[in-house]
Amino acid sequence: MSFWAVLLIGVGLSMDAFAVSVASGCRLRQVTLRDALRPGCWFGGFQALMPVLGWLGGTALRPLVDGVDHWIAFGLLAFVGGKMILEAVRDHGENQTAVAPGAQSSHDMFVLAVATSIDAFAVGISFSILRMAILGPAALIGVVTFVFSVAGTLIGCKVGGFLKNKAGVLGGLVLIGIGVKILLQGLR
Repeated sequence: MSFWAVLLIGVGLSMDAFAVSVASGCRLRQVTLRDALRPGCWFGGFQALMPVLGWLGGTALRPLVDGVDHWIAFGLLAFVGGKMILEAVRDHGENQTAVAPGAQSSHDMFVLAVATSIDAFAVGISFSILRMAILGPAALIGVVTFVFSVAGTLIGCKVGGFLKNKAGVLGGLVLIGIGVKILLQGLR
């Protein structure tokens, strides 16, 4: 898989963290550097860790899925992307009650980081099935998520909740598109 495909996967996966960061930033009147960096570190770190964990789990399953690996990768990416789109469309402000990043406890940040990176675990399984190396893509996904989370906090403080749902839809569409690309390549 090319650098650009992994970058797009990173962008797609970062949309949940971006949305949470925007929602949290909406509650801030002013953003300090610490307020912006904290969610970036938590979300970026977990988005880098979870694909590695998924890859390790997928490596154990690889002998069972040879021959249908492209279908599994497509199914996982389409499922994750579809779930992101549905959550974004269904969310009519319920998550706007998120506590501002500066006020969140480490426990709250841990829970949010795990919740926003579950999709990255499934992508790690896909990478394993496709026999891709994981450390470079995981690092890229983590960096992209870090940048998007910092930006989300800053943007959220400035523009409120306008972008939150649109980011989830965009991220889901990117993941589905990459899944279709993998499927088409596997069918050739």
